[in-house]
Amino acid sequence: MTASVIEETICREFGKKLWTRFRRGVRDYRLINEGDRIAVCISGGKDSVLMAMCLMRLQRNCEIPFEAQYIVMDPGYSEENLKKIKDNCKQLGLPVSFYKTNIFNSCEKSPKNPCFLCSRLRRGWLYKKAADLGCNKIALGHHFDDVVETILMGMLYGSQMQTMMPKLHSENYMGMELIRPLYLVREADITEWAEYNKLEFIRCACSITKKTENSGSKRDEIKALLTQLRQTNPSVDTNIFRSAENVNLQTLISYHIGENRRHFLDDYESGRTIRGNIACSDHEKNTADILSEKKRLL
Repeated sequence: MTASVIEETICREFGKKLWTRFRRGVRDYRLINEGDRIAVCISGGKDSVLMAMCLMRLQRNCEIPFEAQYIVMDPGYSEENLKKIKDNCKQLGLPVSFYKTNIFNSCEKSPKNPCFLCSRLRRGWLYKKAADLGCNKIALGHHFDDVVETILMGMLYGSQMQTMMPKLHSENYMGMELIRPLYLVREADITEWAEYNKLEFIRCACSITKKTENSGSKRDEIKALLTQLRQTNPSVDTNIFRSAENVNLQTLISYHIGENRRHFLDDYESGRTIRGNIACSDHEKNTADILSEKKRLL
């Protein structure tokens, strides 16, 4: 199939599953503003490629005037994987620029936590390249399932309640933001779209993982757990996702925003934590303002 025909399936056959959810995520979380210059980061997998195609279509339709630079960072892919990425981009009409790095080689020299190091190096490179290209945002292909899995991983393995946010300000590059346009798109729907169009994408292309990993990752364990839970509760993914939007601070033992921490015992004896009668200290007022704004956006 031609690039235009494949692109049309995003809006036609998979309109409600892909295009509508993509546009809703962009709109509801205010991911793109007029005049943005976005570095669209393509890893070669199905998720980032679909994201790039959606952004290219959105840009062409001029719904939101913005510019985009479609980039592929080669961390040290095999010739086979690199060829697959180039062939896919050509077939799908993506105007991609390739940039060679030695990240895989650097990570192989790290005896501990090579995956963590690889992630940090790749993210740092993407921010720097985006800045060099004059971009103010970088777009990554994380989707709905990544968000749900991150929530569970934080609770079960990290002893914390947090989520993967739809957008973030960079701590090291002033004025740079990270956005996730596929935030509301399900992985199963992306897979179905790829199979419908008979598209094949690279999976994990890490040479280190192939050499050292004998068992599944923690994320694989979470995926397996969710698969099991869906058998008795088909809405479990949606419920987990919505739990991150419906946090009642009055029912938490403690919470923090940045360095500001709050424990339920701080005001317990005074009765100020009684439901419906929370004292409005400056910190609590700021917290309420933040949550009110988030609720309005969603």
